[in-house]
Parts: sequence; C-alpha cells; structure tokens
Amino acid sequence: MSQASNINELKDTFGRTHNYLRISLIEKCNLRCKYCMPADGIPLSPKASLMSAEEILEFARIFVGLGVDKIRLTGGEPLLRKDINEILDGLSKLPVDLSLTTNGLLIDRHVDNFKKLGVKNINFSLDTLREGRFFEITRRTGFEKTLDNFRLLHEEGFNLKINTVLVKGTNDDELVDLVNLTKDYNVSVRFIEFMPFDGNRWDRSKMVSEKEVLSQLGSHFGAEQISALPHETNFTARKFKISGYQGDFGIISSVTNPFCGTCNRIRLTANGRIKNCLFSNQETDLLSAMRAGENVENLILESILKKKAVRAGMDSLEKLSDPTLHSDNRSMIAIGG
Repeated sequence: MSQASNINELKDTFGRTHNYLRISLIEKCNLRCKYCMPADGIPLSPKASLMSAEEILEFARIFVGLGVDKIRLTGGEPLLRKDINEILDGLSKLPVDLSLTTNGLLIDRHVDNFKKLGVKNINFSLDTLREGRFFEITRRTGFEKTLDNFRLLHEEGFNLKINTVLVKGTNDDELVDLVNLTKDYNVSVRFIEFMPFDGNRWDRSKMVSEKEVLSQLGSHFGAEQISALPHETNFTARKFKISGYQGDFGIISSVTNPFCGTCNRIRLTANGRIKNCLFSNQETDLLSAMRAGENVENLILESILKKKAVRAGMDSLEKLSDPTLHSDNRSMIAIGG
C-alpha cells in the first residue's frame, strides 16, 4: 500500500466520501426479471475473466484500507457462487458491515452460515405477491419458495429489506398489499423507480414516481396515517411509516428525485471493473491491473475523482431519456445493482 493512501481517502471532487462497496460475485441468475435482464439473456464474461474468491478478498482488503467499512454482495444471484461460503468467511474477518442482496430462492441453504458469520442484513427482491405475476416478471417459477424463505429470514431475526421495482401497468396496483407486509412483519419495503439499463426497454411512461406512490397510499390509508421518518446517513430511500405498523416503507427515486448529493457507493463488477456510479458507462479494469501487478489503489482513486455530481452527468430527465447516453451501459444483472 502506498504511503499516500490514508483512511477515508476515497473522496471525490464534490466532497463525498465513499465507504460503501458493492461487490457483484456473479453475472448469472436463476431468475430472468424483465427490468434487469434482456429476454434473450446477456453474453456472460468468460470464467477466466471473473474474479476468483482470492481476488475478491484481496480487493476487499484494499478497499477497506482506503476507508470502506460496508460491503454488500450482489449478483446476478450471489448465492449461485459455489465458493460463496469461502468468500463470506474471508469477508467476515474484515472490519466491515457485511450484507447481501438476493432473490431469496436459495436462502434456506445458507441461513445457518449467515448467522455463524454475522451476516445480519439481507435485501430481498420481491416485486409481487401474486404467483401468476411472479412468473410474468421473472419468467421463472419459484413464488412459494420465495415467500417461504422470506418468512424464514424474518423468523430467524435478520434485518430484512424488501426491494420492489415498480413498473407502471405491471405491479403498481400492489402498492397497498406490499405496504401491508409491514403491518405484521418488522421489515422495510422499498419501492424502486424503474431505471434505464441495456435491454430493459425503459421509458419514462413506465415509471412510478414518489409523488404517485404517496398519493395512492394516502388515498387508501389516509395521509394523516403516514408519517415521514428521519433520513438515514447516506440515505437512498426516503422512508415512511403507517401508524401502528411494525415496519416501514421507503421510496428510492433515483430518476425523479435523486439522492446523489449523499452518495457513498462504489461498485465492483464480477469481472473486476470499478463503476463509480450505477448510471455510468465508464469503467476501470482493476482485475487486469491486479493480475499484472499494477498499483490498483491509484486506479481506484482516479475513478472516484472522475465521478460526476449527478447520475453520471445525466442531470435532467431529458438527458436520462436520451438512449444514446445510457444504452451502452451494462444490463442491471451485469452491474450488480
């Protein structure tokens, strides 16, 4: 590690400190969600170009040395990695808050190991509470298994967040049903705006804005029954609670009401490329540099310094609606969310 590297050095030109690393472990998934993956799938990176468990752990150590204290594992579906337990075991020895995002289908195989290694925070993807619609969105079966594993995580005391991507005309009529999960379960349901990525046929008309979400929920529950909760540090979701309910719900409005000013996230793709913004098509190949014995830290710092103020420079809905500005970004499944 170079002499110049100090804790919390991952600061961009806008003063934002980056202490949260999202590592994609795999590009494969056992679902085919329409907003995430093109219908025909994506070209997968050759196995030799993907990070090994040892390389993932070495990158994690480098980022921790630069001030990262929170690591989230994503995919694809991260639990499809055959060496997931080895990776979790290695990461659990670092001074980080370790969490994971999953579609839940394989959770029951891993709950005991999660508890042993201190993985307490799980983001659980669930876009519908209707079996037929689950198949329509994911192009796969597994609805009952998904719900069973959601209940299992809750019973075992995990800190559970439900991630729901809202798409108008697809699942926005389930807002009330999904929020009602927070009545009997102490979970946070987070509604995520549909975002543009390669192959997901995004357009503005398919978005459900924060205003629309609150309007629909206010009409059902009564606006006076919905209270706003204080913002968390480096928040992504603006959170709310229904009076008397155990859990809460949040709205992640990356498109219509972005939270870029407090962004602290960095992404490392499964083939070892750093992305300084989810919306950016600019990437730096850290894995090839590491394998060549180059100074990876300098490349990380350079990437952070290139970060734009808002959504990779797409600072208006007009720019975001221009496919030439985002169509060469990866599909969501190849980024890791």
